Amino acid sequence: MTEKKLPLASSTLIDFAKRNGTPFHIYDGIAIRKNAENMLSAFSWSDGFINYFAVKALPNVNILRLLASAGFGADCSSLPELLLAKEAGLSGEKIMFTSNDTADEEFRAAYEIGAVLNLDDITHIDHVIRSCGKLPELISFRYNPGSERTGNAIIGNPVEAKYGVPHRDIIKCYEIARDNGVKRFMLHTMVASNELEEDYIVETARMLFSLVAEIHDKTGIKIERIDLGGGIGIPYRPEDTAISFDHLSKRIHELYEEMIEKKNLAPLKLSFECGRCITGPYGYLVSKVRHVTHKYKDYVGLDATMADLMRPAMYGAYHHITVLGKEDVLHDHIYDVTGSLCENNDKFAVDRALPEIDEGDYIVIHDTGAHGHSMGFNYNAKLRHAEYLILDDGIYRIRRDETYEDYIRTMLSTPEKITDR
Repeated sequence: MTEKKLPLASSTLIDFAKRNGTPFHIYDGIAIRKNAENMLSAFSWSDGFINYFAVKALPNVNILRLLASAGFGADCSSLPELLLAKEAGLSGEKIMFTSNDTADEEFRAAYEIGAVLNLDDITHIDHVIRSCGKLPELISFRYNPGSERTGNAIIGNPVEAKYGVPHRDIIKCYEIARDNGVKRFMLHTMVASNELEEDYIVETARMLFSLVAEIHDKTGIKIERIDLGGGIGIPYRPEDTAISFDHLSKRIHELYEEMIEKKNLAPLKLSFECGRCITGPYGYLVSKVRHVTHKYKDYVGLDATMADLMRPAMYGAYHHITVLGKEDVLHDHIYDVTGSLCENNDKFAVDRALPEIDEGDYIVIHDTGAHGHSMGFNYNAKLRHAEYLILDDGIYRIRRDETYEDYIRTMLSTPEKITDR
């Protein structure tokens, strides 16, 4: 079971919302940093351990700086994410750039800042050589195990996935890289997302440890670091239980001793690229109730929409809801909690038991610290909302509300003729 806590007292959140307006995302920076430090401590037995925070989960430079100060790196998959990581003070091998149908200019940008290039296909080797002139000294390949593993509901079945080098090509990738001057090698995979079964993560470690041995046996190449990907989930539902970093680390350490140390493949550094489990539980979407309506069902209409949090509409995902000031009131009313988009799936909850709700109430949607604001959009010309960060000495605005002027900034009020027909 997981207790769904608020980051501040209910009355404090209500006062803050009244002063600053709603909706907004607010993040508990104190808890985020502590969580990051706990992960690093749990894996401290692995010399050089690093978590490359998945920038896509929460792409705000202030969050990246906070995590960098704790010792994290950044996992990037686009040029803007690379630039955010650089602005946060990260550089070189503190940045992992994972290729996915990547433009040559993005390979070049990652190469120039010294990021680890994590290639998604054997054909990408030639793209890097063409765009960068040569391969870097250190290179990584993303492995897709195919039918060897079954994917979970979010990441999908590996044999259906567009991601990663299939087993038939993985040895050849390392041989080509070695023959083109690469001196140092990494291995990566990503076969789960939002996974709460610890065994799944442990089996991913077993799979990579086995592949490290196979690569060495067939090529003589010694892998210096593996990246187990992200995939560690969070307990969105109160009845869920979070994975323990300490317990997971203990089980992976036992495998390491058996499969790496005893086979003289040590030292082998470990990495993750977790985003969701680092910041997800410590983000909150705060919104005000605009309408309570009674049709064929009872509806609570918020000033937030799925443009602020897409996951419930996109995945049918559960996000816990707290009605501020009514935490101890009996949950004896059944509501659909909705936004104002012209889409019927603009719902944060369906048939949710909540206390009786009135217009003007403030509600908190939990666990929005990853894939929340970052997945926002502007449909119906909805503007993106502010983000705030709680630190020891106060609450900071880390992103202002978007304005109409922001929304139309790239729009040409008079068409610009480019060419004749």
